[in-house]
Amino acid sequence: MSDDEFRGLRRAADYQFGGGGGTALFAGPDTLDVTHTSSGRPRQVHATDGRIATYGDDGRFRLGLAGGNRLLDAFDGPRHRVVVGDESEPFIREGRNAFAKFVQSADSALRPGDEALVVHEDGYLLAVGRAELPGSGMDDFETGMAVKVRQGAED
Repeated sequence: MSDDEFRGLRRAADYQFGGGGGTALFAGPDTLDVTHTSSGRPRQVHATDGRIATYGDDGRFRLGLAGGNRLLDAFDGPRHRVVVGDESEPFIREGRNAFAKFVQSADSALRPGDEALVVHEDGYLLAVGRAELPGSGMDDFETGMAVKVRQGAED
């Protein structure tokens, strides 16, 4: 991977996840394995701990569990987090969606379409996915999907 490509990935992550997102996700160009599309654009970003993210056509990252764990370690709560309890843990861990009924708290800055870390109330990562509701209202809703889970911790 070239230095320009590495800087571009970090810059895009900082834009999407806020300051420090690029550093949290991508430690160094020599630690990453990047696959490219036929046109040469980055597609999948892997490291020794697994898939960090997929770089979409829209210029946004879709997190893998490795990337979710890196963001979880780098940012203090509640940033990018949706917190659930014991009742929904086994289902979310399997890769099922997180419903608003079970959300205990959420980052109020989350917007529908943002990448979200579904975290147990004890602080460990259960899944990564896409927010379907605004974070400021997730714990207020009694019905509906809060996070469309892309990958559960047991996948």
